[in-house]
Amino acid sequence: MELKLALIQMSVTGDKTADLRRACEAVRKAGKVDMAVLPEMFCCPYDTACFREYGEAQGGTVYQTLAALAKERGIYLVGGTMPELDGGNVYNTCYVFDPEGNCIARHRKTHLFDIDVEGGQRFFESDTLSAGRDVTTFPTPWGTMGVCVCFDFRFPELSRLLALRGAQVIFVPAAFNMTTGPAHWELLFRQRAVDEQCFTVGCAPARDMNASYHSWGHSIICSPWGDVLHQCEEKETTLIAKLDMSLVPSIRRQLPLLSARRTDLYETREV
Repeated sequence: MELKLALIQMSVTGDKTADLRRACEAVRKAGKVDMAVLPEMFCCPYDTACFREYGEAQGGTVYQTLAALAKERGIYLVGGTMPELDGGNVYNTCYVFDPEGNCIARHRKTHLFDIDVEGGQRFFESDTLSAGRDVTTFPTPWGTMGVCVCFDFRFPELSRLLALRGAQVIFVPAAFNMTTGPAHWELLFRQRAVDEQCFTVGCAPARDMNASYHSWGHSIICSPWGDVLHQCEEKETTLIAKLDMSLVPSIRRQLPLLSARRTDLYETREV
């Protein structure tokens, strides 16, 4: 069974209304697909000073527009991320919609991107954002899917929990930067694909060197064997790809990593 995807690697201009409109136009131009994926913070500059200003409560304009788009196109839509306002907190949130426009999953980024790389990037999401607590999967006709956001993907425990819950594809709206992207982007997507024996799909914003944050871009799809099936460059583009979903059970059967785990040993003990 094949799953046809559209990854929308779009520029983020800082004009929220225009960026939302452009995201919808890109999904429409992708034509007949089963699922479309938007990047992290697709309608907000990736800047801690902007998150609260651009934020909306669940059910706001961005949410309603994405729900209507999924229904209009008859697709599953992994809606990138946006700043979500709730109870005075701001979350980096991904909503997933089904072909009827129903929200079937909400993932709030669980690991906040607080880094200070010597000679490289310094960025602290926790200055503005609060962390979520969910391990997020959602059902589709092609099997269970998982979703996490950017920095979440660096933590193997979360990807393992997604796989144990049945995820056959892990979708990752993400915005690696010019320090972490060249070093770790492809490596992480291949590594998680091999570890969990599933497809890994990363959708990033296009690079804008005039913005305060420079995205690495390079939206990517890796196979359950760890092969890079597709990878973009840094510019604005839409990647259309088909995933052979029979590969996941086949590889898991031939190399039974999940069933061979020694859970009786995997805990910290005093020596």
